[in-house]
Amino acid sequence: MTISSTVTPKAAGGKIVPVILAGGSGTRLWPLSRNSLPKQFLPLATENTMFQDTLLRAAPGAVFADPVVVANEEFRFFAQRQARAIGIDATVMLEPARRDSAPALIAAAVWVAETYGPETLVLALASDHVVLDPAGFVKTVEIGADAARLGRIVTFGIEPTEPRTSYGYIRLGAQIDERGSYEVDSFVEKPDRATAERYVEAGYLWNSGNFLFPAGLLLKEAEMFEPAITDAARAAVAEAKSDLGFLRLDPVAFKSSPAKSIDFAVLERTRHAAVVRGSFGWSDVGSWDALHEIGNQDERGNVTVGTVQLLDSSNSFVRSDGPLVTAIGLDGVSVIATEDAVLVMPSNRSQDVKALVAALKDSNRKEVEEHLTIHRPWGTYQTVCKGDRFQVKKIVVEPGGILSLQKHHHRAEHWVVVRGTAEVTVADRSYTVHENESTYIPIGSVHRLGNPGRIPLELIEVQTGSYLGEDDIHRFEDIYQRA
Repeated sequence: MTISSTVTPKAAGGKIVPVILAGGSGTRLWPLSRNSLPKQFLPLATENTMFQDTLLRAAPGAVFADPVVVANEEFRFFAQRQARAIGIDATVMLEPARRDSAPALIAAAVWVAETYGPETLVLALASDHVVLDPAGFVKTVEIGADAARLGRIVTFGIEPTEPRTSYGYIRLGAQIDERGSYEVDSFVEKPDRATAERYVEAGYLWNSGNFLFPAGLLLKEAEMFEPAITDAARAAVAEAKSDLGFLRLDPVAFKSSPAKSIDFAVLERTRHAAVVRGSFGWSDVGSWDALHEIGNQDERGNVTVGTVQLLDSSNSFVRSDGPLVTAIGLDGVSVIATEDAVLVMPSNRSQDVKALVAALKDSNRKEVEEHLTIHRPWGTYQTVCKGDRFQVKKIVVEPGGILSLQKHHHRAEHWVVVRGTAEVTVADRSYTVHENESTYIPIGSVHRLGNPGRIPLELIEVQTGSYLGEDDIHRFEDIYQRA
């Protein structure tokens, strides 16, 4: 391994190392969650994003060491920026391709074993789950740690509140210790309704998909069951390189790995599996009705988020991340509005959103992929108005952010600074543009925009020309190493 991390990790000292898997892209919460900005990086349950809440409930302290975050190339700056925003130093490990959870988690286990030692406990967490009782979660992890130190791969089983068909289940075996750890008799896949009812009556637990294990034990089991995945993960870590504040796994080695979930690769095959009961208000937030369930319901069972006004409505979930939404006489209905899309459905049809998104994708609707606000490593931009031969955008550049040195063949740009200070380069000239000042970028001129200040830079960009597409850009230099 060339350089283990750009953040020098503190010694684990017997603490648990959280590994946050943040590489997924979800569409079941469309139109809010989209491929370019999935649900883990959105504030759905609290003012923080779900990824940030995951980091905070396993924050460095008495129990946990500094976290490792596994993300893919597309979401690397979300992960880095959001961790820093809440004051957490994380080693952000980049997976060069999506190969499901097994290669990612095994690679993280290799890094932890080499950095802290193979006996170090690893807590593998999904980045897009909700936990309503963080203190109860930590207590449950500490119970699981006792079993893990005895040589167990521990999963956290959730006490069912009802017979759900959207979760896998765990059948408990013999009790391991007095604190409440059990052997896993069997893992069972998502059942139909009647089977789910039998599982709940028989005392089965929901499978939360979060695990705790000694790094070396997981690697030993992975080598037994999936040697190809393990070899690829070890090679990817051995040739990993530090790059722009990230730990970049070797792409050739990582892409050679088969794609498989950690459940199928190891958890459902090992004889060292254990389970600890959890009742800490867990949800995987896999659908809009799940957010209704955990939300703050009024006396009529409604949950409203954003600018919403209801009349004579009950048992409904209405969220607006844009316009004022009003409704009359709803009962058991979900309404989700963003700036460019609205979803209306019976709440009990929320599992069908995935099929709707697939149909939209077949129709080449851009709303499946992107929001109106587009995120870039340096900040964001949003199209405000567009017409024949002109386009108006709002651009926000984060402190220290620098756009690429570039030129356009078909458009000129006018920039008006409304907040902060802009550092502008045009050809061989560099100058500063302050609030309420403007500048002009002629067609074909080589230019660059940066924010040297301590607050976000906001400006209005007016583009004029014969072609205004985002692909009319020629980059000469880019600190983010984009093509």
